[in-house]
Amino acid sequence: MTEATDLIVRATESGVTIATAESCTGGLIAAALTDVPGSSAVVDRGFVTYSNAAKMQMLGVREDTLKSHGAVSEEVAREMAEGALNRSGTALAVSVTGIAGPGGSEFKPEGRVCFGLAVKGGATQTETVEFGARGRAEVRRAACDRALNLLRSALP
Repeated sequence: MTEATDLIVRATESGVTIATAESCTGGLIAAALTDVPGSSAVVDRGFVTYSNAAKMQMLGVREDTLKSHGAVSEEVAREMAEGALNRSGTALAVSVTGIAGPGGSEFKPEGRVCFGLAVKGGATQTETVEFGARGRAEVRRAACDRALNLLRSALP
């Protein structure tokens, strides 16, 4: 059983609904979830907010947060996850924002990805993972896998 299949089965059994808010993964998380038959019972929606304008308009990320911390930050990941949760009315929302590559900088290197996990009625968790300069496709795949694991970890 794949990670996504296990997640969908467990979410269905628990009656938990899910939303995603994605930047660097460009919809890969939502695609992985909706590849599973029966996912329509739990997957409500996915926000692909690649630009800062989309993050603000669709998820309510504050402009001052983007200016102060940059798009690739736990602060923005938190606001993305909370925005997805609030705008969808789901029980869980995961967010991803990062630098898949190529590129990056000394301060925000290629492979840095920030995650947010918002849970209805609970505290939002954030984390940063340094996947390293593995190449764009591999960073995106690894970020998708990590997001699926975060969602699974939040299920009863």
